[in-house]
Amino acid sequence: MKVHREGHLFLIALFLILAAGNYAIYVFTGLRPEWTYFISAATLLIFLFFLQFFRSPKRKIEINDKHILAPADGKVVVIEKTIEDEYFRGKERIQVSIFMSPLNVHVNRNPVTGLIKYLKYHPGKYLVAWHPKSSTLNERTTLVYEVHKGVEILVRQIAGAVARRIKWYVDSDQSVIQGKEFGFIKFGSRVDLFLPTDIEVNVNVGDKTKGGKTVIASFA
Repeated sequence: MKVHREGHLFLIALFLILAAGNYAIYVFTGLRPEWTYFISAATLLIFLFFLQFFRSPKRKIEINDKHILAPADGKVVVIEKTIEDEYFRGKERIQVSIFMSPLNVHVNRNPVTGLIKYLKYHPGKYLVAWHPKSSTLNERTTLVYEVHKGVEILVRQIAGAVARRIKWYVDSDQSVIQGKEFGFIKFGSRVDLFLPTDIEVNVNVGDKTKGGKTVIASFA
């Protein structure tokens, strides 16, 4: 298990702040030793919480052109037919939404191998990630993958009430490989997929997903 690069500076700063706070409490407050031990244990738990948030496990990805893999760890909260207006201009798509809690791995992975045909960042609000309008009103980044036979898959990173840092590491017209990292969302959020209506969905609402491992849908 390694620490993701997005967490390096944050964790160093947090460690120094917590260490300085513990030192100040020990030197200047005159608390009894048992209280200083308790405070030290509490700050260690705080540090470990943030440390686990930035974990980046190594995963063996089985590439399959017929599969659309989960772009994130989390829980499936939406599967429905909907109209997508930003890129597909009002055409019907199947939306699959994955909610990422602060305890999930927050690495985002390419669901397919293909070409990044469209990429756009949108500043916006910070509604809770499960709000129905968070997909169109919150801060978000939209990516469209062009795969075989001209099929297009849209993936949208959405910031939540806590997650206010969306990162992406790909560009338009870039070829990408299924399962490789394309981005990161800090502190819990949501990822939406918009899929063709003739595709076979392999998950149900409530299912847990693992980025790069869970098969969300399959091509015929």
